[in-house]
Amino acid sequence: MKRQRVYVDTSVIGGCFDPEFAPWSKGLMRHFREGHFVPVVSDLVAAEVAAAQQVVQEQYLETLAARAEVLSGSDASDALAARYQAHGIVPESFAADAEHIALATVSQVDLLVSWNFKHIVRFDKIRLFGAVNREMGYKEIEIYSPREVTSYEER
Repeated sequence: MKRQRVYVDTSVIGGCFDPEFAPWSKGLMRHFREGHFVPVVSDLVAAEVAAAQQVVQEQYLETLAARAEVLSGSDASDALAARYQAHGIVPESFAADAEHIALATVSQVDLLVSWNFKHIVRFDKIRLFGAVNREMGYKEIEIYSPREVTSYEER
């Protein structure tokens, strides 16, 4: 059976250290370590993590150690992110959020996981991302919070 490729943005990695989100972020990380999913990150995640606390940086390294795939931006992902912004889905001041979605879409990951309920994990936004993806010749991307894709991890 093919393992699903799961793009995690920085919020999921940092979520391992937030009492509200830790049980599910840690559960997802356990699933990566156990080989249930293929973790997918990007150069963008690496840049965001570089500015984060040391524990978040260490968690990122553990994610990489779980045989993570690392995506790099491309002309195609830049164009798709710009299209999301042109449609007003993601404000320009939050361009990185559009870039995460575009990278995952262009790279055909199976799903994107995030705790960003303002710009990413929202029913109305997900539908708009899907419409732009179809318009640009890409598949719709599955977007969920870690709570929806993993089991609860006891603290």
